[in-house]
Amino acid sequence: MYLLTLGLNHQTAPLALREKVSFPGEALRAAIADLRSRLSPVVSESAILSTCNRTEIYCATPAPGEARQAITQWLGGERRVDPQPLQHHLYSLPDGQAVRHAFRVASGLDSMVLGEPQILGQMKDAARTAQQAGALGTHLHQLFQRSFAVAKEIRSTTAIGSQSVSMAAAAVRLARRIFEDLRETRVLFVGAGEMIELCATHFAAQHPKQMVVANRTAERAQKLAQRFGAATMRLAELSDRLDEFDIVVSCTASSLPIIGLGMVERATRARRRRPIFMVDLAVPRDIEAEVSRLDDVFLYTVDDLGRQVAAGQENRRAAVAQAEAIIETRVSAFMQWMSAREAVPAIRALHDRADALRRIELERARRALAAGDDPAQVLEALAHGLTGKFLHGPTTLLHGSAEHRDKLLPLLEQLLPDRAGGAELGHLDEPPSVSGNPAQDGPR
Repeated sequence: MYLLTLGLNHQTAPLALREKVSFPGEALRAAIADLRSRLSPVVSESAILSTCNRTEIYCATPAPGEARQAITQWLGGERRVDPQPLQHHLYSLPDGQAVRHAFRVASGLDSMVLGEPQILGQMKDAARTAQQAGALGTHLHQLFQRSFAVAKEIRSTTAIGSQSVSMAAAAVRLARRIFEDLRETRVLFVGAGEMIELCATHFAAQHPKQMVVANRTAERAQKLAQRFGAATMRLAELSDRLDEFDIVVSCTASSLPIIGLGMVERATRARRRRPIFMVDLAVPRDIEAEVSRLDDVFLYTVDDLGRQVAAGQENRRAAVAQAEAIIETRVSAFMQWMSAREAVPAIRALHDRADALRRIELERARRALAAGDDPAQVLEALAHGLTGKFLHGPTTLLHGSAEHRDKLLPLLEQLLPDRAGGAELGHLDEPPSVSGNPAQDGPR
């Protein structure tokens, strides 16, 4: 079995393409179910991570080349994007590269904002969704669990997450360039998810004149508004009330823009040339791109904010180097586990064969005892029969060709103990020790 990660992110694809191949909200559940049904058995396990910065498909497959082509075709068809140009923006990461990438993503090393913590929760959601769809098997389960453990280790032992400038903080900083005093502004938040909550926290610290939350679900809007002493409004009121707000921050899971050019044009006319600052953190975008052409409108997308936060990250190079070193160690451990997994079928077959031989000899011994044979002789025959059957294969090979003998002799030196009755044989009933370090142990 092989691991494969296929995807695109803010480094390889523009926002216009990322929003086309994203899976917002409930679309993710339907997509993972469709992927599983259409691409099995070429794709044995799968999970989809879809955020504002990336869409990535993690999978376990017996045929990575075939899986790569099948996933590319599926992604293009599912999102109605021509697979041919899509390939120019996709990265394909096999085995160790896929493991390293997952560890870096979970740790915030591959994020637009270095060290940002939100991606870890998004990866956990992706793994949970895949598991609920029955698409998460042994290999991807271990990959995600190891990714979460590595992220925790890096955050607790390095300074990678300290002093990180978030998208929300960047939005506040940009707003200050437009409005002299944020205490005199009215702020509208469209959506009620984690990113909106983070933005509301940063803007609330500036004590604006008014804060309002608009969301499809009134209950979620009310819950978020109560935290910050804000008011709420229905999304249906957006068109009529947009002109009331100086700052608009939007991040919903809508598949289509909810703030159009015409709506903003009417708002700017009503505002009589007073500027309006708009932040669109959604992918796909909530605000039509043409809005940026309007006078007195300052529209920033998630990519625009990413460029703002890129500055000032040079001072964390040492923390990044330390984090990368931790990841390399953990990648090696995971690949050793993957390699060991290849021997599992052979180990099971060996145990099955041994159990079959045991049953044959045990049944023969029982019949002898029932016939009244001497128990000591029966036990001797049982031991002799088991030993003979176990040694038959290796002995035959040793008496065979020189090629087989040359391969087997070095292995026998490792398999056979140096002395009988010593430490090797004295503790066969003791269970193997299990380390408490999940980063070092293999899966149990």
